[in-house]
Amino acid sequence: MKIVSWNVNGIRAALKKNLIDFIENNMFEVIMFQETKGDIVPLDFIMMGYEVISFPAKRKGYSGVMTLTKIKPINVIKGLQIKEFDDEGRTVTLELKDFYVINAYFPRAGDNLERLDFKLKFNNEIENFVLKLRKAKPVILCGDFNIAHQNIDGAFSDPTIPGLTPQERSWFSHFLSLGFIDTFRYLHPNVRKYSWWSYMGKAREKNLGLRLDYCIVSEELKDRIKMADILIDIQGSDHAPIILELT
Repeated sequence: MKIVSWNVNGIRAALKKNLIDFIENNMFEVIMFQETKGDIVPLDFIMMGYEVISFPAKRKGYSGVMTLTKIKPINVIKGLQIKEFDDEGRTVTLELKDFYVINAYFPRAGDNLERLDFKLKFNNEIENFVLKLRKAKPVILCGDFNIAHQNIDGAFSDPTIPGLTPQERSWFSHFLSLGFIDTFRYLHPNVRKYSWWSYMGKAREKNLGLRLDYCIVSEELKDRIKMADILIDIQGSDHAPIILELT
């Protein structure tokens, strides 16, 4: 089973940058987009045989997630059932036969950390949500976490930068300690590879980035992890797609 997660920084813009070719050239069973910034459902996705679940933000041109699946879900859950987060279109959850698959776009802490408390509250609520689901079956949680977990996950480590604060990193460590695996780091313990670069200062060309995007799985799925990687050569957004393949 192949899964891809990608913060596309606007689904309309991504469609103009070979997104369809990227999907057609791969055999993904589940595709998760973050920061879709709209409620359009491209007909191309349906024509390719995907069921499309879109959960846009109430505010136009902001946030939003979309999941495409070729596997018929048993159930679909939009949001965390908490209005302040669901108004921003942050999560879509699919219940499949063997596990849950969550598409999540974590809030950014803000340039001046003005949304750090909001983000930490979201982190705690999604943690509770995941733990509740895991009582029934394993969980796969993919998306843009807006956190660079450790120093190896960034070209810089200033603790005042959003995504690098001690509070965000501490929460991530805590979450993994509950029985979850960062699939990329599990397979590549010493690899310094990023998934996001600023549009400014030729950051991508210089590889001055952060690893903000993750596929996390319950420990019960550890033996099924076949491949986890970041497709740094795929253009079209300030983020690169991340992929997870399970046996």
